[in-house]
Amino acid sequence: MVHLVSILIPAYNAEKWIGETIQSALNQTWPRKEIVIVDDGSRDNTLRIARAFESASVKVITQENRGASAARNKALTFAQGDFIQWLDADDLLAPDKISQQLRYVDESQRNARVLLSSAFGEFCYRMQKAEFKPNSLWRDLAPVDWILIKFAENLWVNPASWLVSREVTNLAGPWDERLSLDDDGEYFCRIVASSEKIEFINEAKSFYRRSSLDSLSRANSYKACESLLLSLELSIGYLRSLEDSERTRTASLKLLQTWFHYFYPEKHELVKKMNDLACELEGILVPPDLNWKYSIIKTIFGWEAAKKVRDMARKAKMAAYINWDKLMFKISRS
Repeated sequence: MVHLVSILIPAYNAEKWIGETIQSALNQTWPRKEIVIVDDGSRDNTLRIARAFESASVKVITQENRGASAARNKALTFAQGDFIQWLDADDLLAPDKISQQLRYVDESQRNARVLLSSAFGEFCYRMQKAEFKPNSLWRDLAPVDWILIKFAENLWVNPASWLVSREVTNLAGPWDERLSLDDDGEYFCRIVASSEKIEFINEAKSFYRRSSLDSLSRANSYKACESLLLSLELSIGYLRSLEDSERTRTASLKLLQTWFHYFYPEKHELVKKMNDLACELEGILVPPDLNWKYSIIKTIFGWEAAKKVRDMARKAKMAAYINWDKLMFKISRS
């Protein structure tokens, strides 16, 4: 039996990339696949472009704008596959990504609760320049160790890296539609916690695109910070459900401390909630450090001014990098 794989693509105002993303799904060498695209109320040409790909194996669904998690849940309701491949509307899969992961599956010995992970590279416009940076999660791990390392080292994994069995998908449940920021972090912690083992397949590759500054702006809002705190709280709960020990509490505290700068000092209610959560973990949070350049600004103008300048500097640096890569991309195609 050849497993059916459902490639699920939520899309919102993705007209620049959606065609290339769908094509990378169609180009998968795995023989049995279906593609489900959910347009989340886009205001550009995303839906029109997606519908140009419609076929017996490509479904296009549209809904009013409800957010990425709701679009993913909608796609999941249409998925018929034995395995789920998540793919954001601006990311790409190597042609043999799914085949490389599933070639390790032995039908006679397969444990459906083994979770398949893989390598990923980051790029802006030129996929051939994608940087693959291995980290401590790029290996076979037990679920508790995977989450513990993720927390302790503040690591992130591209959602497209995973190939998730239907059994694990059902055990984990749907995406949490309350979340906007770090919705993928919470969901895949839950997926990992529902599995029995993570198998890392280095030969399988996906590509995460960094081409927008919108996420940097959205991440500063109060709503985004509320979402981040809820995601952190839920994710810590998943780790502690697997093992509640000194090492898991220490890793959880380190995670809270790492993200404390998003809240401190101006978001007083959220700062209090973070401190309360730290107390539950038998620890405390300390005021975050700032680079010396911003510490001077903090001393003169205060914390909020220092954070604004720091965030503006990060955004400017990212914009310069994206614009340079965009220029090189245009030159290469001229």
